[in-house]
Amino acid sequence: MTPSIWQLLIVLVIVLLLFGRGKIPQLMGDMAKGIKSFKRGMSDEEKKEDKNLENKNDEEK
Repeated sequence: MTPSIWQLLIVLVIVLLLFGRGKIPQLMGDMAKGIKSFKRGMSDEEKKEDKNLENKNDEEK
């Protein structure tokens, strides 16, 4: 069951009433910063794992 256009409009109006017009862009910006930070942390972790594997392979040789 998918939400109708009226249900989506009601939810949008409620969100606007709760957060106000100025607060929503700020919340979206904060969420974008959080996502970027998470992705950066994930890539840093992958780089650390790659370095650890390289070091382990060098030690075995």
